[in-house]
Amino acid sequence: MLKLGKLTDYATLVMTELAVTPRATSSAHELAERTRIGAPTVAKLLRKLSQAGLVEAARGVHGGYRLSRDAASITVADIVVAVEGLVALTECAGSHSCCSIESHCGVRSNWRLINTAIQQALESVTLAQMATGARRSNQPEQATIEMQLHRINPTAPEHRTTR
Repeated sequence: MLKLGKLTDYATLVMTELAVTPRATSSAHELAERTRIGAPTVAKLLRKLSQAGLVEAARGVHGGYRLSRDAASITVADIVVAVEGLVALTECAGSHSCCSIESHCGVRSNWRLINTAIQQALESVTLAQMATGARRSNQPEQATIEMQLHRINPTAPEHRTTR
């Protein structure tokens, strides 16, 4: 199973919560309460997100954290990279491979193609889109996500899920 780590999922939730009220600052404790994620985990994530330049801290009585730039200019890929590093599905998909069979591997180019498609999909969904979905129903906007993925790979068959 291919899946992002729990911390990346939590970071996306924290960032989405900040995007819902972009001009306000929120303390780590407030974010922990609103997202129901443990305060130590939220504090750890905010450090990573701050180091990546996605959030900024404001000091003082009304201090806290806020987005460092507009939610429309932050992508899900930015959050994934901040928490997990660059997207690399396989050893050879990254820039520094240590694979012993890389020089004569017959599927390496295909893995890189798949890796690029996933990277583009993550880059095509903004934090503003995630926040819009969170405001409405706390459910992902399936049709929007499918349209984004179809735009990346228009030859892929459409897959619709019912809920």
